[in-house]
Amino acid sequence: MMRTGWQFNEIYLWHDTQTFNQFFRPGLQVQPGEHAEHPETKRRFRNLLDVSGVLEKLTLIKASVASDGALRRFHTPQYLDQLRQLSAGEGGEISPSTPMGPGSFDIAALAAGGAIAAVDAVLDGDVDNAYALLRPPGHHALADQAMGFCLLGNGAIAVHHARAVRGLERVAVIDWDVHHGNGTQSAFYGDPSVLTLSIHQDSLFPVGSGALDEVGEGAGQGFNINVPLPAGSGEGAYLAVMERVVRPALVRFAPELIVVSCGFDASAMDPLGHMMLSSESYRQMTRSVLDTAQACGHGRVVMLHEGGYSAPYVPYCGQAVVEALCGLETVVEDPWLGDIPHYGGQSLQPHQSSVIESVCLAHRLG
Repeated sequence: MMRTGWQFNEIYLWHDTQTFNQFFRPGLQVQPGEHAEHPETKRRFRNLLDVSGVLEKLTLIKASVASDGALRRFHTPQYLDQLRQLSAGEGGEISPSTPMGPGSFDIAALAAGGAIAAVDAVLDGDVDNAYALLRPPGHHALADQAMGFCLLGNGAIAVHHARAVRGLERVAVIDWDVHHGNGTQSAFYGDPSVLTLSIHQDSLFPVGSGALDEVGEGAGQGFNINVPLPAGSGEGAYLAVMERVVRPALVRFAPELIVVSCGFDASAMDPLGHMMLSSESYRQMTRSVLDTAQACGHGRVVMLHEGGYSAPYVPYCGQAVVEALCGLETVVEDPWLGDIPHYGGQSLQPHQSSVIESVCLAHRLG
């Protein structure tokens, strides 16, 4: 077994997304309901690890609140002050579809600290790899703006820490959330020391973001890779991306650490995406990342939780990822595996292969 770290705090689940109906503000034409980014998906994930016995095999990583200096490596002081002000009061809608409640800034700052702690644990050799079950998520947050349910850029903050404090020269970020990792992209768009790679549904969210021709700028040109897959892509397309794009790009870049923005909203059961992955797909993708990390000469992988909005199915996807990190065989039977792998179009389709080939040509891969 691998030594896998686990970073989580119950207080993450106390971040209040209010009574929005999925992501719409309640009103005379929108009945109050449950926000898409609610605690249950994360709580059920943690609970399945517990009842399966996997949780007790993990190494607990404790976190402290990210310092103001750590946050300011990515976020502007004015934006942080805005978050603090809302958090100290009754909360509110910090940006469209992204509400926060009393104390949400403190919770988000602890989650950012959790991302940093996971990175430190792996770099210190306390664990071989780590999973941080964080909330609120982070990959859409911009330097001066909340977006897409994200308040602070957990991944960007952790990568800046790895570079500025831990002295790493090259870090890679793989984002397989179904939505484009625009916030992380913006953090390193001109930085050749960080390779950012996002695999997402074409123009789903943010609309118009994450095109193939967004490759970085200045010194960072060529160090940002987007793979905008067509809606309906399944395991065949994603595993082809891992083999034909992710592995060769990472081996060429030779990062000293790989951070994965791990969203589970590309699953076939997710209400906010239109892809067809199963828990087994995520298991295989995780194994691919681990194998690639070994090929890069270090094996250092940190997974940071992002999206995933199917409360019944996220736990099985998360369980599969953590088992793969540990090197465990399946200990939980996913009841959906009798159906999802057999959906029509799961194999790599010609129009999906065309997108992947375009990415390979643009970045001279293969």
